[in-house]
Amino acid sequence: MKKISICFILFLGFVRIAAQKDSIFIDARFSEDKRVLNISQRLVYYNNSGNDLNVIKLLNWISAYNKRGTSLVYRKLEDRNSDLHFAKPEQLGKLLELEIKNREDSVSISNLSDENLYIPLPQSLKPGESTQIELQYQIQLPDKKFTGYGISGQDIALKYFFLVPDHFDPDNSFKKVYYDIEESVSFNTYWNVNFDMPSDYFIQSGLPQVEAHLFRGYLNSDPEFLISKIEYPSIKINTKDIHTDIYFGYNLTLQDKENLEFYLPLHLSFIKDRMGSIPDKLFISNKFRANEDFFGNNDIHFWKFRFQLFSNAEKIDLDYFGIIAKKILDENIITDKQDNHWFKNGLKSYLEIQYLKKFYPDTKLLGSLPETRIFGVKPLKLFHASRVNLIERYGLAYQYIAAQNLDQKINSTYTVLSNFNDMAISSFETGSLFNYSAEKMGADRFEAVAKNYISKNNDQQIHAQDFLKELAEKEKTTDYLASFFQQKNRVNFKLKRFKRNDDSLHINIYKNTPLDIPVKLDTQSKNGERKSYWVETPENDHIKTVTIPAQDVYKITLNDDFIFPETKYRDNFLYAKGLFSNTKKIKLKLLKDIPNPEYNEIYISPRIRFSNTYDKFLFGINFKNQSLFDQKFLYSITPMYSSGTGKLTGSGAVSYSILPAESIIRSLTFGVSGSYFHYDYDLSYKKSSIFSNINFRKNPRSTVSRGISLSYNYFERDLSPIMAANRDYSRYNLWSAGYGYTDNQMIHEKSFSISAQGMKDFNKITAEGFYRWEFAPKQKLSLRLFAGYFINNDTRNNTFNYGISRVSNYSFSYSLLGESATGGILSQQFILADGGFKSFLPGSVNQWITSFNVDSSVWKIFHVYADAGIYKNKNASTEFIWDSGIKVKLIPDFLEIYFPIQSSLGFEPSFKDYAKRIRYTLVLNLGAIINAARRGWY
Repeated sequence: MKKISICFILFLGFVRIAAQKDSIFIDARFSEDKRVLNISQRLVYYNNSGNDLNVIKLLNWISAYNKRGTSLVYRKLEDRNSDLHFAKPEQLGKLLELEIKNREDSVSISNLSDENLYIPLPQSLKPGESTQIELQYQIQLPDKKFTGYGISGQDIALKYFFLVPDHFDPDNSFKKVYYDIEESVSFNTYWNVNFDMPSDYFIQSGLPQVEAHLFRGYLNSDPEFLISKIEYPSIKINTKDIHTDIYFGYNLTLQDKENLEFYLPLHLSFIKDRMGSIPDKLFISNKFRANEDFFGNNDIHFWKFRFQLFSNAEKIDLDYFGIIAKKILDENIITDKQDNHWFKNGLKSYLEIQYLKKFYPDTKLLGSLPETRIFGVKPLKLFHASRVNLIERYGLAYQYIAAQNLDQKINSTYTVLSNFNDMAISSFETGSLFNYSAEKMGADRFEAVAKNYISKNNDQQIHAQDFLKELAEKEKTTDYLASFFQQKNRVNFKLKRFKRNDDSLHINIYKNTPLDIPVKLDTQSKNGERKSYWVETPENDHIKTVTIPAQDVYKITLNDDFIFPETKYRDNFLYAKGLFSNTKKIKLKLLKDIPNPEYNEIYISPRIRFSNTYDKFLFGINFKNQSLFDQKFLYSITPMYSSGTGKLTGSGAVSYSILPAESIIRSLTFGVSGSYFHYDYDLSYKKSSIFSNINFRKNPRSTVSRGISLSYNYFERDLSPIMAANRDYSRYNLWSAGYGYTDNQMIHEKSFSISAQGMKDFNKITAEGFYRWEFAPKQKLSLRLFAGYFINNDTRNNTFNYGISRVSNYSFSYSLLGESATGGILSQQFILADGGFKSFLPGSVNQWITSFNVDSSVWKIFHVYADAGIYKNKNASTEFIWDSGIKVKLIPDFLEIYFPIQSSLGFEPSFKDYAKRIRYTLVLNLGAIINAARRGWY
């Protein structure tokens, strides 16, 4: 009897604890046009905090779509998407009406556009107590194109639209806004959702479906509903120990469905063995598929050609393994994505790595693409990229972004991660570290820890740092992870010189961190036989000496195949025999490639480019060490043949960058450069420079860049007889210092720069501000303000003057097709610098100038422009000048044509030589095009 009483008491306690879950009952009915959703909702809310509550916070995230200036709109602009910013009122989402009753008391909310609604309670709600709130409200659904949720011509997707409590904030103490990052907020809630809809509509959801339009049950993630007149496919998996229904929010081809019916049981079994339980139901939306598919396995389309990297079956296998893995992790793990994003992302990448090890161990990063024949040959076989294994992508992605010092800490808040770091850091780097730990401790032991941790924390919020603690308790060599995740990783292992003693090799391993991180050492004989050793490095010691049998060791490697996220792999290789014993081999390559850290690579590539009308086409060979990844030490030497002069020309530069991980400075670069080209017929110039650039740290999601530049330049140039007679400058030096700020955000682009320049004959200071406003889709207004002032000016001619409509390129920093042209089409090239006037207004400025340039879209590629300015020359009165005209933007910022209309000179189209007054810009800078294309990623 006593045992029965104790069990009964324990049962009651369990029921009480289990009952501390919110319940949400919803009846939803659409308007006739399906754009408005009428909702009757009952919320049973429990106080799961440790304090009395006087208000309850409900998330009103439909209001994130309501107006400009919300966090959602700003995030979309960061991703270079302005659709929501320019949306029409009928495309927006909003809360239209709201009636609230707390028991019998009506509650009024003054601001329905706030993303957080605070409902006052008539009396304090004690911890563990519950209250019931009745809500009647209408929401206008947004266009689905903004986030993947809302209404489209084909279907309706609902998620984050209902008014729900924020379970990550039980005290209701801070505001939470919607970023469209797929975070959970109303987890572990009982849902009962009924849609009042015609019977010809189909609804799919991750919630258990009781009837055609009724869903009921518990869910650890936020529910999603897809409503359509199309019945999308599903696949039922029934194996010995897995019974799961998988529903898709999109159509599948017959071939894709057959492939999935084969692969999905394999995927689920593989994941279950390593991570534990599999949900009975999974819903894969089109958005989820796009977010979680396998990056880098898509076909390459070029013009009319299509190059396939992987077979259709392989793409389905790779894509859906990651998709299914992440969906299962989302359903089984409750954690705040803002702070613990890396846990689920890292486990997903870990599972992918294990899957690739088992089923794709020798598959290449480029798939079958290197086998493609062009004119009977396989050109991609020349690249190291063709020999990189697919599994190495995890380490390579991290190394690529870290080499630019644009990586972020693993435990950074999710919303400050750049899109690339979401993949390279949160997923790939974390997954690599999990895999590295599993290789050291054994995959079975690592997976047992993960499986047990997930299982015992089922239905409750977890803090991912606790997992690292449990892992460290099971395997001491993983103890470094807790602190490692809190800083930008700059760990580097290095093979020092080894010594041979009889039949042993004494190898010195250097590390640049006090952390006791183990390192994997591999040896390889000439016939390919490999042996592996795990070396535990002591804490606070930077050098570890390892003794191994010499035997037939030919090559020694640390952390091969990029298994540990190091910033530098080039010092992880040594040869034990031969000419290159204790050093690295040198390899010559033709084109840029993924770097092979085993070699000192020198890239030799032919160069052909049009320089100007004097050098014409330049033919040469470039020697450099820069691969597709940035390096600290760079050199580039390019001897060239000038077809215009028949002489040798060329350029060269050497630089070294310091990239502090945690500093206000992102990069500090020192360098020297030199060049020799022609600026007029039979007139050459030589330029030698010493420079230093400081780029300040930036948030990789931000479009803001700031930097300081310092340089000293020495010039020698040939002079024509006329120039010599006029005592023009044949030799001069310039020093310059400047600060630049740019913000390339999508709607309000702005920049500012200030610089000082001087030599013995003059010193001047220059400032420039630029603002460009996109006031409608692809319609922009540009404003530029320029000011220049000579502190002193004792020059002999106008060489160093400020230009009004043409720049004086005395520093040879502008790409002018006709450097010294005074007539003809080459002289009509326009560079937006100095005064920035498009009309050929005569003269230059030797004292001070201020100008204002305006440019505005009118219709499609047609713009109008106007320039106005005031300037003063020595011994002359102040002059006011202006011009205006039409601009045609063929390729914005790269190819544009200016047609002057009215200016200080008069009505210019009436001039007989009007054709000679038309100006154009032509920028042949591939780097600028690439930088413009990658905005929004980092």
